[in-house]
Amino acid sequence: MSNWQKTLVNRFGLAAFGAGQKIFLKQDVGVAERRGEMLGNILFRALKSRRARTISNLTLAFPDWSEEQKANVARKMFRHFGLVIADFMRTPLRTNEELLANMEVVGFENYETAAAAGKGIIACTAHLGNWERFGHWLTATGRSISVVARDANQGDIQARVSKIRDLTGVTVLSRGDSARPILSKLKKKEIIGILCDQNSDESYVPFFGKPCGTVLGPAVLHQRTGAVLLPTYCIRTGRGKYKVIIKEPIDLERTIESADEVMAQLNAVLESVIREYPEQWLWMHDRWKNARKKNLL
Repeated sequence: MSNWQKTLVNRFGLAAFGAGQKIFLKQDVGVAERRGEMLGNILFRALKSRRARTISNLTLAFPDWSEEQKANVARKMFRHFGLVIADFMRTPLRTNEELLANMEVVGFENYETAAAAGKGIIACTAHLGNWERFGHWLTATGRSISVVARDANQGDIQARVSKIRDLTGVTVLSRGDSARPILSKLKKKEIIGILCDQNSDESYVPFFGKPCGTVLGPAVLHQRTGAVLLPTYCIRTGRGKYKVIIKEPIDLERTIESADEVMAQLNAVLESVIREYPEQWLWMHDRWKNARKKNLL
């Protein structure tokens, strides 16, 4: 793509982002979510390649499902993605009190176990449910969290996204330059949030029974620093209603020598939650891309 094309795409994306935020900031939660679902329906029809990837991934994960089942979950997933966008755009309107009043927490004792270890916590989450609200829940309850995120392709849009995230009190660390600040924060017994469900070429361990390119970073950090790996997710349960799910820590006693095995366990926990809420995971992401390239599927 040439420089002028990149500039054009950036300007169009920035204009669309700004227009979308203005629309959603004028609406209450219920209306915003319905508009977000409408946006998801539009994306389902417009993004042909993403729709095809969603169906392909569902076929790989659920080989016994009918075409109707897969199509139904695919549509619901796009609608859910749309309402997550709407909810994120409304972040400036959301108070801590509103968030906490509409949040259920399951497994808080697992967080207490992780915190008691005194080594810092690596909150291993995913593009499941509403991952942005999870960070806001932590800060709203008086806990600090720093999340590792990939910068958006458009710098101006990234600045807008970061500005919105700043309102929740979440610290964002750029993935390309995060090693030193991560180690520093874990040394202070703080929480680091990492999305562990993106395609990678670092390791190939099972996910839905198939080899899947998986990051090793969380496991390596755990093994080197003793920081606790804590699988955590934020699931939508109704209009403006959410549930934080905190699973048992992975390898709390640090007895597993293989980083691959640690990540395989994390994949297994994530898979179990996705099976409960399949329409809330981002199936449009090409999760098995590198595995296909290596002819592992």
